Amino acid sequence: MIVDVKEKRWSLKESGNPEVVATLASQLNISTLLSNLLVQRGITTFEEAKNFFRPTISDLHDPFLMKDMDKAVIRLEQAIQKKENILVYGDYDVDGTTAVALVYSFIRTLYSEVDYYLPDRYKEGYGVSMAGIDFAHDNNFTLIIALDCGIKANDKVDYAKKLGIDFIICDHHRPGDQLPDAVAVLDPKRPDCTYPFNELSGCGIGFKLAQAYAQKHNIPFSELERYLDLVAISTAADIVPIIGENRILVYFGLQWLNKNPRPGIKAILDLAQVKRELNVSDVVFIIGPRINAAGRIQDARQAVDLLITANSTDALFEGEKINESNVERRTLDLSITEHALLMVQEDPHFGKKKSTVLFHPEWHKGVIGIVASRLTEKYYRPTIILTESNGMATGSARSIKDFDIYNAIESCSDLLDQFGGHMYAAGLTMKLENIEKFMERFEEVVSATLDESIMTQEIEIDGVIAFRDITPSFFKVLKQFAPFGPANMSPVFKTENVRDTGLSRIVGNNHLKLNLAEDETTRFGIDAIAFQLGQFYPMVSRKIPFDICYTLEENVWNGKTTIQLNVKDIQLK
Repeated sequence: MIVDVKEKRWSLKESGNPEVVATLASQLNISTLLSNLLVQRGITTFEEAKNFFRPTISDLHDPFLMKDMDKAVIRLEQAIQKKENILVYGDYDVDGTTAVALVYSFIRTLYSEVDYYLPDRYKEGYGVSMAGIDFAHDNNFTLIIALDCGIKANDKVDYAKKLGIDFIICDHHRPGDQLPDAVAVLDPKRPDCTYPFNELSGCGIGFKLAQAYAQKHNIPFSELERYLDLVAISTAADIVPIIGENRILVYFGLQWLNKNPRPGIKAILDLAQVKRELNVSDVVFIIGPRINAAGRIQDARQAVDLLITANSTDALFEGEKINESNVERRTLDLSITEHALLMVQEDPHFGKKKSTVLFHPEWHKGVIGIVASRLTEKYYRPTIILTESNGMATGSARSIKDFDIYNAIESCSDLLDQFGGHMYAAGLTMKLENIEKFMERFEEVVSATLDESIMTQEIEIDGVIAFRDITPSFFKVLKQFAPFGPANMSPVFKTENVRDTGLSRIVGNNHLKLNLAEDETTRFGIDAIAFQLGQFYPMVSRKIPFDICYTLEENVWNGKTTIQLNVKDIQLK
């Protein structure tokens, strides 16, 4: 059967209170269009706007507001005073490797008896492993600091305790019914934690631990600023909301990435031939995949080695290895995605389902998360991709807007050996014989709880504007809304009744390069790019009017910088 990609639905966000919008526009000396964008984001006063446009380090929360932070710092102090061996343990993805690099580097400035450990994705799987604890025991480590994992590792923590090993857990995933019996559990999502912000990345939690220790020992914050680049990378790559404390951390972290990148990041950028100023998208699509590639294809230690090295030659050597892994990752990703799409096309019942769950024993475990994301994007339904690893079925889950895939997986927990994650992304493991039952149950749960209305991908439009509104001064202020990301996305605008000037064409792999105007007489209009929308070319080229929704971006070509529309969708009249 042939399965078509669904059309997107456009929805216009509600405008802010006109009086509030007008007052704020006057106070800030900006247009009401820009002021309305702020009000839509919950920014209604001059002071709030000032904090939004000019984040300050002083607005970071006191780390000791986090439950168990005092216990964590005391245990770390004891380990250093008693000359214990400390093991920094982290997950193998971007968030985990950056967290390990940060906490390991910080402790190394205080104390030498510290090492780091990352589980093997294929032999040990996600999170804290028995093999990792055995390694700690065999090498006389008596304190493990677990980063971006551990919140549901109750049995592992109990096992470690019997061996005389304590745990400090720094996690940001949702806890189970009972917390592990660790010395300290740092996780703002635990029900009894009143920390003011609960959307930090795993690396962000690690940073708060370092901040707390530094605060107690009068280490100036300037000594911690060098780690903000790692927090920014983890926050962007882990797709957590870039608001509140995360916005401050990313804002200053991007400054470090652009002005003084550590040798490992500079090597990645040089090998990728990136010379422009970086933004969040660059972190997500250029830096993140390369750091991830180490754990997906080879050994996640490579990523940490790259991130902690102070030597440019070593960084280039490690960077080249990671680049090779990334090329291999891309090849695997494309071939497995093609195979998965073929399975969908051959499924006669797919069109009636509200979920996608696919299994193949030979798919590469390192890229199934990427494949899940690609299928979610294409068919827009909750998706789980499973493969076989160590005699078990292991998978990655991705969701659509407003559907909690973690809860849906939890409803099938009696069929699972392990699961964990967030509302929009999760991981799971089960016995091979449970796959078919799980597929049926998961589909039942999704069908019963997923509202039909959210199964069409929504594009939220911030405002309707004309091309004449897109002035250099307008764009200058708009750029200051960055860093963009979840909960503060780049504003999407709609312009109606635009026409092709005759200069539009297909470029690359089904991309549409447009030149648009709002009337029939303009010969050279505004440039635009519409990725993967080449199917609209036959209609657009007829010069009939149509509507577009888009974000604004800078395009640099031959040393010249211009404003370009990044078209998200087209609606024909």
